[in-house]
Amino acid sequence: MKRITEELRPVPRTEKIVQFGEGNFLRAFVDWQIDIVNEKTGFNGNVALIQPLEQGMGDIINAQGGLYTVVLRGVRNGKTLEEFRPVRSVSRCLNPYSRFDEYLGCAENPDLRFVVSNTTEAGIAYNPEDRLTDRPQGSFPGKAAAFLFRRFEHFRGDPAKALTFIPCELIDKNGGKLKEIIKRYAREWKLGDAFLAWLEACDFCNTLVDRIVPGYPKEEAPSISEKLGYEDKLLVAAEIFHLWVIESERDHRGEFPLVQAGLNVVWTKDMSFYRTRKVRILNGAHTASVLAAYLYGLDTVEQCVKDPLMSKMMRRAIFGEIIPSMEGDAAELTRYADAVLERFANPYIKHLLLSIALNSVSKFRTRVLPSLTGCIAKTGKPPPALSFSLAALIAFYQGTNPAGREMTGSRNGAAYPIQDDEDVLKRFAALYRETESGGERARKITRAVLGSADWWGEDLCAYPGLENAVAGYLGAVWSCGIKRVIEGLV
Repeated sequence: MKRITEELRPVPRTEKIVQFGEGNFLRAFVDWQIDIVNEKTGFNGNVALIQPLEQGMGDIINAQGGLYTVVLRGVRNGKTLEEFRPVRSVSRCLNPYSRFDEYLGCAENPDLRFVVSNTTEAGIAYNPEDRLTDRPQGSFPGKAAAFLFRRFEHFRGDPAKALTFIPCELIDKNGGKLKEIIKRYAREWKLGDAFLAWLEACDFCNTLVDRIVPGYPKEEAPSISEKLGYEDKLLVAAEIFHLWVIESERDHRGEFPLVQAGLNVVWTKDMSFYRTRKVRILNGAHTASVLAAYLYGLDTVEQCVKDPLMSKMMRRAIFGEIIPSMEGDAAELTRYADAVLERFANPYIKHLLLSIALNSVSKFRTRVLPSLTGCIAKTGKPPPALSFSLAALIAFYQGTNPAGREMTGSRNGAAYPIQDDEDVLKRFAALYRETESGGERARKITRAVLGSADWWGEDLCAYPGLENAVAGYLGAVWSCGIKRVIEGLV
């Protein structure tokens, strides 16, 4: 079998984009779109990837010359489609932990115009230990602040060399929060008023991204390689659907011709409708169901949609609780939800529940909690399906031996990884270890979890009836089994 570099050749172009993150999503979403923009418009720009963590995929990406293949599969208008696109928009991947000077040198590129990122939902956060002299800083905002300061100094504060940031992290107002943290570093590092003024010439867009990207299709990779005629260690599978909503007061459409290339991109001055719809319905349906579904015995999203019991559970959560908690046209929201469920049922996408389960505590706060509290505000009582989903989260996080960002749970005697922030895992492990078995165990653990205001942004025990509901479901899961609890709900 040929290697991809024997079959394809990189296309040398000016690097107009720096991208913090080299994972599957950005390569199947952003870099795939840049490849199409290069083909269909006069953009003629490549992407330099920055590996955000010391251990990553940079070596593999560089060994393949930045080349990889996106596999798009799904159903459109009742017909199954499969598309293969070799992507040639990536120039290289730099590891700032081993090639710091080369990485920071990207800031001196006069043709650089845009910065894209996806450093997980916890990535846009302040790190008090970051310093300007670090090689590199630990956090993404710290790296971005130092990167911008190098550019500011190199071009002597020229406002024409300011950059446009288009972060893809799934948090509300991602661009605004990134800017806020960078300005905080600028003040703490005493980088000067001139630099702070120059930052105002940069544009920090808020965004919404929408494409299901399961990642490397491990089981199918050999057969896909046979079809392609070459081996690609960076194959990335994704659904056909894509949507990129970019919010900015400035007009970048001429310089970044995504729409002109025929891509499903929306430039807007207010993206709140698109964000709420997607995060609460699509992402919310994922997070509200996958932990219970995994404990129930399923492994993929497609199985959830096709399983009679779990599909009823998911539909109850979406149509009976999430949509009623939202403002807006209920008919339009229902049409969007129907389309989401069709996407979930895509037979070509093996979207693993354990992949979605990563960082579930922060995901629940962003994706599900607004619907849960919204229902309570409207009805005065906790919604059953979403309250149960919080109980399922607590049950899923029953694990042992936390080490770094992972500890071990057990499903029917088989181990599974629980992955989240180190502090979250240690606190769950300690809570289960220190809480004695018995009739009050579910209530004690529920009270401790719901009362963790640093996780949820508030004390959830303050909501009338919620603690009782969650504790009741948790105790029932342990005493009767999760299947019986779901049967009772639907």
